[in-house]
Amino acid sequence: MEALASTSAADQAAAAQQQAREELLRGVGRVLLTEEEIGRRIGELGAAISRDYAGLNPLLIGVLKGVIFFMSDLLRAITVPVTVDFMAISRYDPQQRRKGPVRLIKDLDEPVEGRHLVFVEDIIDTGLTLNYLLRILRARNPASLEVCTLFDKPEHRLVNIPLKYKGFDLPDRFVVGYGLDYRGAYRHLPFLAELRPEVLRLAREKS
Repeated sequence: MEALASTSAADQAAAAQQQAREELLRGVGRVLLTEEEIGRRIGELGAAISRDYAGLNPLLIGVLKGVIFFMSDLLRAITVPVTVDFMAISRYDPQQRRKGPVRLIKDLDEPVEGRHLVFVEDIIDTGLTLNYLLRILRARNPASLEVCTLFDKPEHRLVNIPLKYKGFDLPDRFVVGYGLDYRGAYRHLPFLAELRPEVLRLAREKS
């Protein structure tokens, strides 16, 4: 009887997980990039970085949290020695309960003076936050500083940022998956897809 009860509980848990996944996927629209397409492009970016930084031991820098998916796969695609470090920022003003100025809440642990830096982004939109962080890093006198982004929305750009390594240009759509989230959800999806407009509409109505 205990074995039957255990099996039943496991089945119920599996069914609940499946239902939750189906509900999540109902909020996703057209798939823009498949897991295979993303993986293939990351392999190409890793090969390019490996070629350009052979013998230089570059420091790859990312901003938590969304970049961890891209950073992890990019590291596996790079074949030369590299070092990794992360920064964290906040734009939330707890007193005003809205976005405020960019604040650096976690700085790098690694020194950057005289190092070759590659700033790794999951997506670049207006470029304002990235421009702020690049200014901070340039002031620390690195040997070089380049940007690698997987996704880019050039139509939204407000400042000019040279991109040495770029994965994909994206249309002017709200997208989720592969590190990109909406209110904390969808980040873990292995593909990139449009978020259904009704999800945004319902969220606005509830807020």
